[in-house]
Amino acid sequence: MRRHTIRLVVILGAISIVGIISVQTYFLIKAWNIREKELNQSIVISLKTVAEKICRLNQTVPPAGNPVRQLSSNYFVVDINSPIDVNVLEHYLKSTFEQMNIKTDYEYAIYDCHTDRMVYGNYISASGSGEKIKSGNTLPKYSEYLYYFGIRFPALRRTVAGDITILFFFTSILIISVIFFVYAILVILRQKRLSEMQKDFINNMTHEFKTPISTVNISADVITNPGILKDPERLFKYGSIIKQENMRLDLLVAEVLQIAHIEKNGFRLKKEAIDLNEFVRTVAGTFREQIRPGGVVEVTTDPEAITIYADIIHITNIFHNLFENAIKFGPENPEIRISTYRKTSSNIWNGIFRNGEKAVCIVFSDNGPGIDPKYRKRIFQKFFRIPSGNVHDVKGFGLGLYYVRNICQVHGWKISLNPDSGRGASFIIEIPEQ
Repeated sequence: MRRHTIRLVVILGAISIVGIISVQTYFLIKAWNIREKELNQSIVISLKTVAEKICRLNQTVPPAGNPVRQLSSNYFVVDINSPIDVNVLEHYLKSTFEQMNIKTDYEYAIYDCHTDRMVYGNYISASGSGEKIKSGNTLPKYSEYLYYFGIRFPALRRTVAGDITILFFFTSILIISVIFFVYAILVILRQKRLSEMQKDFINNMTHEFKTPISTVNISADVITNPGILKDPERLFKYGSIIKQENMRLDLLVAEVLQIAHIEKNGFRLKKEAIDLNEFVRTVAGTFREQIRPGGVVEVTTDPEAITIYADIIHITNIFHNLFENAIKFGPENPEIRISTYRKTSSNIWNGIFRNGEKAVCIVFSDNGPGIDPKYRKRIFQKFFRIPSGNVHDVKGFGLGLYYVRNICQVHGWKISLNPDSGRGASFIIEIPEQ
Protein backbone atom coordinates (compact mmCIF):
# COMPACT_ATOMS: atom_id res chain seq x y z
CA MET A 1 0.00 0.00 0.00
CA ARG A 2 1.35 3.38 -0.98
CA ARG A 3 2.33 5.97 1.60
CA HIS A 4 -0.22 8.44 0.22
CA THR A 5 -2.99 5.86 0.60
CA ILE A 6 -1.93 5.04 4.16
CA ARG A 7 -1.89 8.72 5.06
CA LEU A 8 -5.34 9.20 3.53
CA VAL A 9 -6.72 6.21 5.46
CA VAL A 10 -5.29 7.55 8.72
CA ILE A 11 -6.71 11.04 8.14
CA LEU A 12 -10.16 9.73 7.20
CA GLY A 13 -10.07 7.35 10.14
CA ALA A 14 -9.19 10.17 12.54
CA ILE A 15 -12.00 12.34 11.13
CA SER A 16 -14.44 9.41 11.47
CA ILE A 17 -13.39 8.78 15.06
CA VAL A 18 -13.77 12.44 16.03
CA GLY A 19 -17.14 12.60 14.26
CA ILE A 20 -18.49 9.42 15.87
CA ILE A 21 -17.37 10.44 19.35
CA SER A 22 -18.78 13.96 18.87
CA VAL A 23 -22.18 12.67 17.72
CA GLN A 24 -22.35 10.12 20.52
CA THR A 25 -21.36 12.72 23.10
CA TYR A 26 -24.00 15.11 21.74
CA PHE A 27 -26.78 12.51 22.00
CA LEU A 28 -25.61 11.44 25.46
CA ILE A 29 -25.68 15.03 26.74
CA LYS A 30 -29.03 15.58 25.01
CA ALA A 31 -30.51 12.46 26.62
CA TRP A 32 -29.14 13.52 30.00
CA ASN A 33 -30.67 16.98 29.75
CA ILE A 34 -34.03 15.61 28.59
CA ARG A 35 -34.20 13.04 31.38
CA GLU A 36 -33.12 15.63 33.96
CA LYS A 37 -35.79 18.03 32.72
CA GLU A 38 -38.46 15.31 32.80
CA LEU A 39 -37.49 14.34 36.34
CA ASN A 40 -37.54 17.97 37.50
CA GLN A 41 -40.98 18.45 35.95
CA SER A 42 -42.25 15.30 37.67
CA ILE A 43 -40.88 16.56 40.98
CA VAL A 44 -42.50 19.98 40.52
CA ILE A 45 -45.86 18.39 39.68
CA SER A 46 -45.61 16.05 42.66
CA LEU A 47 -44.70 18.83 45.06
CA LYS A 48 -47.53 20.99 43.72
CA THR A 49 -49.91 18.07 44.33
CA VAL A 50 -48.57 17.70 47.89
CA ALA A 51 -49.15 21.42 48.52
CA GLU A 52 -52.74 21.19 47.27
CA LYS A 53 -53.45 18.15 49.47
CA ILE A 54 -52.12 19.91 52.57
CA CYS A 55 -54.15 23.03 51.80
CA ARG A 56 -57.32 20.96 51.39
CA LEU A 57 -56.57 19.16 54.66
CA ASN A 58 -55.99 22.46 56.48
CA GLN A 59 -58.99 24.02 54.67
CA THR A 60 -56.91 26.96 53.51
CA VAL A 61 -56.73 28.77 50.22
CA PRO A 62 -53.83 27.53 48.08
CA PRO A 63 -51.24 30.20 47.25
CA ALA A 64 -51.72 31.99 43.95
CA GLY A 65 -49.62 30.77 41.06
CA ASN A 66 -47.14 27.92 41.26
CA PRO A 67 -46.22 27.24 44.90
CA VAL A 68 -43.04 25.35 43.93
CA ARG A 69 -39.75 27.19 43.46
CA GLN A 70 -36.56 25.45 42.33
CA LEU A 71 -33.64 27.22 44.00
CA SER A 72 -30.91 24.93 42.69
CA SER A 73 -30.50 21.81 40.59
CA ASN A 74 -31.62 19.58 43.46
CA TYR A 75 -33.30 21.91 46.01
CA PHE A 76 -36.96 23.01 45.98
CA VAL A 77 -39.14 25.07 48.33
CA VAL A 78 -42.94 24.72 48.44
CA ASP A 79 -45.29 27.46 49.68
CA ILE A 80 -48.16 26.03 51.78
CA ASN A 81 -49.68 29.23 53.23
CA SER A 82 -50.60 27.41 56.45
CA PRO A 83 -48.90 25.49 59.29
CA ILE A 84 -47.43 22.12 58.27
CA ASP A 85 -47.64 18.86 60.18
CA VAL A 86 -44.45 16.84 59.68
CA ASN A 87 -46.20 13.44 59.69
CA VAL A 88 -48.80 14.58 57.16
CA LEU A 89 -46.10 16.09 54.94
CA GLU A 90 -44.01 12.91 54.96
CA HIS A 91 -47.04 10.74 54.20
CA TYR A 92 -48.09 12.91 51.23
CA LEU A 93 -44.52 13.05 49.91
CA LYS A 94 -44.12 9.25 49.98
CA SER A 95 -47.51 8.51 48.42
CA THR A 96 -47.26 11.18 45.72
CA PHE A 97 -43.72 10.26 44.72
CA GLU A 98 -44.78 6.63 44.53
CA GLN A 99 -47.68 7.52 42.24
CA MET A 100 -45.38 9.61 40.00
CA ASN A 101 -42.77 6.82 40.00
CA ILE A 102 -40.07 9.10 41.42
CA LYS A 103 -37.49 6.77 42.92
CA THR A 104 -34.73 8.83 44.41
CA ASP A 105 -33.52 9.79 47.88
CA TYR A 106 -34.65 13.05 49.40
CA GLU A 107 -34.60 15.00 52.65
CA TYR A 108 -36.93 17.71 53.82
CA ALA A 109 -37.17 20.45 56.43
CA ILE A 110 -40.02 22.72 57.54
CA TYR A 111 -39.64 26.43 58.15
CA ASP A 112 -40.54 27.52 61.70
CA CYS A 113 -41.59 31.18 61.63
CA HIS A 114 -41.36 31.48 65.45
CA THR A 115 -37.66 30.58 65.56
CA ASP A 116 -36.89 31.73 62.00
CA ARG A 117 -35.06 28.57 61.07
CA MET A 118 -35.50 25.41 59.10
CA VAL A 119 -36.45 22.45 61.31
CA TYR A 120 -34.99 19.29 59.83
CA GLY A 121 -37.55 16.64 59.10
CA ASN A 122 -36.19 13.34 57.80
CA TYR A 123 -34.08 11.60 55.16
CA ILE A 124 -36.06 9.20 52.95
CA SER A 125 -34.11 6.58 51.00
CA ALA A 126 -35.58 5.24 47.78
CA SER A 127 -34.11 1.82 48.51
CA GLY A 128 -35.53 1.82 52.05
CA SER A 129 -32.10 1.37 53.60
CA GLY A 130 -32.16 4.76 55.26
CA GLU A 131 -28.48 5.28 54.43
CA LYS A 132 -27.79 8.93 53.75
CA ILE A 133 -25.88 9.80 50.62
CA LYS A 134 -25.09 13.38 51.59
CA SER A 135 -26.82 15.45 54.20
CA GLY A 136 -25.85 18.44 56.26
CA ASN A 137 -29.11 18.29 58.30
CA THR A 138 -29.65 21.94 57.37
CA LEU A 139 -31.54 23.30 54.39
CA PRO A 140 -31.37 26.96 53.33
CA LYS A 141 -34.24 29.34 54.10
CA TYR A 142 -36.33 31.24 51.57
CA SER A 143 -37.35 34.73 52.61
CA GLU A 144 -40.41 35.20 50.35
CA TYR A 145 -42.61 32.50 51.97
CA LEU A 146 -44.06 32.35 55.49
CA TYR A 147 -45.24 28.76 55.70
CA TYR A 148 -43.23 26.42 53.50
CA PHE A 149 -41.00 23.38 53.45
CA GLY A 150 -37.76 22.72 51.61
CA ILE A 151 -36.82 19.43 49.97
CA ARG A 152 -33.48 18.37 48.58
CA PHE A 153 -32.62 15.42 46.33
CA PRO A 154 -28.94 14.56 46.95
CA ALA A 155 -29.01 11.57 44.56
CA LEU A 156 -30.73 13.35 41.69
CA ARG A 157 -27.79 13.13 39.27
CA ARG A 158 -27.24 9.48 40.10
CA THR A 159 -30.90 8.81 39.41
CA VAL A 160 -30.66 10.52 36.02
CA ALA A 161 -27.54 8.49 35.21
CA GLY A 162 -29.34 5.29 36.21
CA ASP A 163 -32.26 6.11 33.91
CA ILE A 164 -29.98 6.36 30.87
CA THR A 165 -27.74 3.41 31.74
CA ILE A 166 -28.41 1.83 28.38
CA LEU A 167 -26.92 4.86 26.64
CA PHE A 168 -23.81 4.63 28.79
CA PHE A 169 -23.59 0.95 27.88
CA PHE A 170 -23.73 1.65 24.16
CA THR A 171 -21.28 4.52 24.58
CA SER A 172 -18.87 2.14 26.29
CA ILE A 173 -19.23 -0.30 23.39
CA LEU A 174 -18.54 2.55 20.98
CA ILE A 175 -15.44 3.62 22.89
CA ILE A 176 -14.15 0.03 22.90
CA SER A 177 -14.79 -0.16 19.15
CA VAL A 178 -12.95 3.12 18.60
CA ILE A 179 -10.02 1.90 20.70
CA PHE A 180 -9.92 -1.31 18.65
CA PHE A 181 -10.04 0.72 15.43
CA VAL A 182 -7.17 2.95 16.60
CA TYR A 183 -5.21 -0.13 17.62
CA ALA A 184 -5.84 -1.67 14.18
CA ILE A 185 -4.58 1.51 12.48
CA LEU A 186 -1.46 1.48 14.66
CA VAL A 187 -0.86 -2.18 13.80
CA ILE A 188 -1.23 -1.39 10.10
CA LEU A 189 1.25 1.48 10.37
CA ARG A 190 3.65 -0.70 12.35
CA GLN A 191 3.40 -3.50 9.81
CA LYS A 192 3.98 -1.01 7.02
CA ARG A 193 7.06 0.32 8.79
CA LEU A 194 8.36 -3.22 9.36
CA SER A 195 7.65 -4.05 5.72
CA GLU A 196 9.63 -1.01 4.61
CA MET A 197 12.47 -1.93 6.96
CA GLN A 198 12.46 -5.48 5.62
CA LYS A 199 12.48 -4.17 2.05
CA ASP A 200 15.37 -1.82 2.83
CA PHE A 201 17.25 -4.65 4.53
CA ILE A 202 16.82 -6.95 1.52
CA ASN A 203 17.95 -4.16 -0.82
CA ASN A 204 20.98 -3.44 1.35
CA MET A 205 21.84 -7.10 1.63
CA THR A 206 21.52 -7.49 -2.15
CA HIS A 207 23.91 -4.59 -2.72
CA GLU A 208 26.33 -5.89 -0.08
CA PHE A 209 26.47 -9.38 -1.55
CA LYS A 210 26.38 -8.35 -5.21
CA THR A 211 29.82 -6.73 -5.29
CA PRO A 212 31.87 -9.60 -3.76
CA ILE A 213 29.94 -12.21 -5.75
CA SER A 214 30.61 -10.33 -9.00
CA THR A 215 34.27 -9.97 -8.08
CA VAL A 216 34.54 -13.69 -7.30
CA ASN A 217 32.86 -14.59 -10.63
CA ILE A 218 35.23 -12.37 -12.60
CA SER A 219 38.24 -13.75 -10.73
CA ALA A 220 37.01 -17.32 -11.26
CA ASP A 221 36.67 -16.69 -15.01
CA VAL A 222 40.24 -15.43 -15.14
CA ILE A 223 41.60 -18.39 -13.14
CA THR A 224 39.78 -20.96 -15.29
CA ASN A 225 41.47 -19.54 -18.38
CA PRO A 226 44.15 -22.10 -19.38
CA GLY A 227 46.58 -19.29 -20.20
CA ILE A 228 46.68 -18.15 -16.56
CA LEU A 229 49.07 -20.99 -15.71
CA LYS A 230 51.80 -19.19 -17.67
CA ASP A 231 51.42 -16.11 -15.39
CA PRO A 232 51.80 -17.28 -11.73
CA GLU A 233 51.84 -13.72 -10.41
CA ARG A 234 48.47 -12.96 -11.99
CA LEU A 235 47.09 -16.30 -10.76
CA PHE A 236 48.18 -15.48 -7.21
CA LYS A 237 46.62 -12.02 -7.47
CA TYR A 238 43.19 -13.28 -8.50
CA GLY A 239 43.38 -16.14 -6.02
CA SER A 240 43.98 -13.58 -3.27
CA ILE A 241 41.03 -11.55 -4.52
CA ILE A 242 38.77 -14.61 -4.30
CA LYS A 243 39.96 -15.33 -0.77
CA GLN A 244 39.51 -11.70 0.30
CA GLU A 245 35.99 -11.46 -1.11
CA ASN A 246 35.11 -14.82 0.41
CA MET A 247 36.17 -13.51 3.81
CA ARG A 248 34.04 -10.42 3.22
CA LEU A 249 31.02 -12.59 2.43
CA ASP A 250 31.71 -14.64 5.54
CA LEU A 251 31.76 -11.50 7.70
CA LEU A 252 28.49 -10.25 6.20
CA VAL A 253 26.77 -13.56 6.86
CA ALA A 254 28.24 -13.71 10.36
CA GLU A 255 26.89 -10.22 11.14
CA VAL A 256 23.33 -11.20 10.24
CA LEU A 257 23.55 -14.60 11.96
CA GLN A 258 25.00 -13.01 15.09
CA ILE A 259 21.99 -10.72 15.52
CA ALA A 260 19.59 -13.62 14.84
CA HIS A 261 21.42 -15.80 17.39
CA ILE A 262 21.42 -13.07 20.01
CA GLU A 263 17.69 -12.38 19.57
CA LYS A 264 16.88 -16.08 19.86
CA ASN A 265 19.19 -17.12 22.71
CA GLY A 266 19.94 -13.79 24.38
CA PHE A 267 23.32 -12.49 25.50
CA ARG A 268 25.70 -14.58 27.54
CA LEU A 269 28.14 -12.20 29.16
CA LYS A 270 31.49 -13.17 30.59
CA LYS A 271 32.22 -10.16 32.73
CA GLU A 272 35.70 -9.40 33.95
CA ALA A 273 37.46 -6.47 35.52
CA ILE A 274 38.75 -4.07 32.86
CA ASP A 275 41.00 -1.04 33.29
CA LEU A 276 38.88 1.31 31.17
CA ASN A 277 41.56 3.94 30.54
CA GLU A 278 44.11 1.35 29.41
CA PHE A 279 41.49 -0.42 27.31
CA VAL A 280 40.53 2.82 25.54
CA ARG A 281 44.17 3.63 24.78
CA THR A 282 44.71 0.12 23.36
CA VAL A 283 41.62 0.27 21.16
CA ALA A 284 42.52 3.78 19.99
CA GLY A 285 45.96 2.47 18.96
CA THR A 286 44.24 -0.13 16.78
CA PHE A 287 42.08 2.57 15.24
CA ARG A 288 45.13 4.68 14.36
CA GLU A 289 46.53 1.78 12.33
CA GLN A 290 43.26 1.44 10.38
CA ILE A 291 42.39 5.09 9.86
CA ARG A 292 42.92 6.85 6.54
CA PRO A 293 46.02 8.99 6.10
CA GLY A 294 45.40 12.43 7.53
CA GLY A 295 42.90 11.13 10.07
CA VAL A 296 43.22 11.75 13.78
CA VAL A 297 42.31 9.65 16.83
CA GLU A 298 42.54 11.58 20.11
CA VAL A 299 42.18 10.05 23.56
CA THR A 300 41.48 11.84 26.83
CA THR A 301 41.21 9.69 29.95
CA ASP A 302 40.31 10.41 33.53
CA PRO A 303 43.35 11.15 35.74
CA GLU A 304 42.39 8.34 38.11
CA ALA A 305 42.19 4.66 37.22
CA ILE A 306 38.72 3.44 36.28
CA THR A 307 37.74 -0.19 36.63
CA ILE A 308 34.58 -1.55 35.04
CA TYR A 309 33.13 -5.04 34.78
CA ALA A 310 32.17 -6.01 31.26
CA ASP A 311 32.45 -8.66 28.56
CA ILE A 312 35.71 -7.80 26.80
CA ILE A 313 34.50 -9.11 23.42
CA HIS A 314 31.25 -7.16 23.40
CA ILE A 315 32.72 -3.89 24.67
CA THR A 316 35.40 -4.17 21.96
CA ASN A 317 32.63 -4.63 19.40
CA ILE A 318 30.92 -1.48 20.71
CA PHE A 319 34.03 0.60 20.04
CA HIS A 320 34.62 -0.96 16.63
CA ASN A 321 31.00 -0.34 15.56
CA LEU A 322 31.22 3.31 16.56
CA PHE A 323 34.61 3.61 14.86
CA GLU A 324 33.35 2.03 11.62
CA ASN A 325 30.37 4.40 11.56
CA ALA A 326 32.68 7.37 12.01
CA ILE A 327 34.81 6.16 9.09
CA LYS A 328 31.90 5.28 6.79
CA PHE A 329 29.95 8.48 7.33
CA GLY A 330 32.87 10.79 8.07
CA PRO A 331 34.93 13.07 5.82
CA GLU A 332 38.13 12.13 3.99
CA ASN A 333 40.22 13.13 7.02
CA PRO A 334 38.21 11.88 10.00
CA GLU A 335 38.80 13.21 13.50
CA ILE A 336 37.74 10.81 16.24
CA ARG A 337 37.86 11.72 19.91
CA ILE A 338 37.37 9.27 22.77
CA SER A 339 37.24 10.43 26.38
CA THR A 340 36.51 8.87 29.75
CA TYR A 341 35.67 10.56 33.01
CA ARG A 342 33.76 10.11 36.22
CA LYS A 343 30.49 11.92 36.60
CA THR A 344 30.66 14.78 39.09
CA SER A 345 28.53 17.83 39.79
CA SER A 346 30.86 19.86 37.56
CA ASN A 347 30.85 17.68 34.46
CA ILE A 348 27.22 16.65 34.09
CA TRP A 349 26.60 16.87 30.35
CA ASN A 350 23.24 18.33 29.34
CA GLY A 351 21.50 16.85 32.33
CA ILE A 352 21.26 13.31 30.95
CA PHE A 353 22.59 11.75 34.14
CA ARG A 354 20.44 11.02 37.15
CA ASN A 355 21.15 13.10 40.25
CA GLY A 356 22.96 11.38 43.09
CA GLU A 357 24.15 8.44 40.94
CA LYS A 358 27.86 7.79 40.53
CA ALA A 359 28.79 6.85 37.01
CA VAL A 360 31.67 6.46 34.59
CA CYS A 361 31.20 8.10 31.20
CA ILE A 362 32.64 7.28 27.80
CA VAL A 363 32.23 9.85 25.01
CA PHE A 364 32.87 8.84 21.39
CA SER A 365 32.83 11.84 19.02
CA ASP A 366 33.61 12.39 15.33
CA ASN A 367 33.65 15.30 12.87
CA GLY A 368 31.25 13.75 10.36
CA PRO A 369 28.10 15.34 8.93
CA GLY A 370 26.15 14.55 12.09
CA ILE A 371 22.69 13.03 12.39
CA ASP A 372 19.56 14.89 11.36
CA PRO A 373 17.34 15.56 14.41
CA LYS A 374 14.40 13.74 12.81
CA TYR A 375 16.43 10.50 12.69
CA ARG A 376 18.04 10.67 16.13
CA LYS A 377 15.28 8.68 17.84
CA ARG A 378 15.48 5.91 15.24
CA ILE A 379 19.21 5.35 14.83
CA PHE A 380 19.21 2.53 17.42
CA GLN A 381 16.37 0.67 15.71
CA LYS A 382 16.99 -2.62 13.98
CA PHE A 383 17.76 -2.34 10.23
CA PHE A 384 17.40 1.44 10.30
CA ARG A 385 19.75 3.34 8.02
CA ILE A 386 19.62 7.07 7.39
CA PRO A 387 17.97 7.49 3.96
CA SER A 388 20.30 8.41 1.11
CA GLY A 389 17.90 8.09 -1.81
CA ASN A 390 18.82 5.46 -4.36
CA VAL A 391 22.54 5.93 -3.78
CA HIS A 392 24.14 2.97 -2.03
CA ASP A 393 27.46 4.55 -1.16
CA VAL A 394 27.53 3.45 2.50
CA LYS A 395 27.82 -0.26 3.27
CA GLY A 396 25.97 -2.04 6.06
CA PHE A 397 22.68 -3.61 7.13
CA GLY A 398 21.67 -1.09 9.79
CA LEU A 399 22.53 -3.50 12.62
CA GLY A 400 25.56 -1.79 14.17
CA LEU A 401 23.93 0.72 16.52
CA TYR A 402 21.11 -1.75 17.24
CA TYR A 403 23.76 -4.17 18.46
CA VAL A 404 25.54 -1.45 20.45
CA ARG A 405 22.33 -0.42 22.22
CA ASN A 406 21.48 -4.02 23.13
CA ILE A 407 24.96 -4.67 24.49
CA CYS A 408 24.71 -1.53 26.64
CA GLN A 409 21.27 -2.52 27.92
CA VAL A 410 22.29 -6.05 28.87
CA HIS A 411 25.28 -4.60 30.79
CA GLY A 412 22.97 -2.17 32.57
CA TRP A 413 24.51 0.83 30.82
CA LYS A 414 22.89 3.79 29.11
CA ILE A 415 23.85 5.02 25.64
CA SER A 416 22.56 8.25 24.14
CA LEU A 417 23.31 10.68 21.38
CA ASN A 418 24.35 14.11 22.59
CA PRO A 419 21.86 16.46 20.87
CA ASP A 420 24.13 19.52 21.19
CA SER A 421 27.37 18.11 19.84
CA GLY A 422 27.42 20.53 16.89
CA ARG A 423 29.01 19.10 13.79
CA GLY A 424 29.48 15.33 13.86
CA ALA A 425 27.98 12.71 16.14
CA SER A 426 28.77 12.30 19.82
CA PHE A 427 27.70 9.11 21.60
CA ILE A 428 27.74 9.00 25.38
CA ILE A 429 27.87 5.73 27.33
CA GLU A 430 27.04 5.96 31.02
CA ILE A 431 28.27 3.10 33.20
CA PRO A 432 27.06 3.04 36.84
CA GLU A 433 29.99 2.63 39.22
CA GLN A 434 29.95 -0.53 41.30
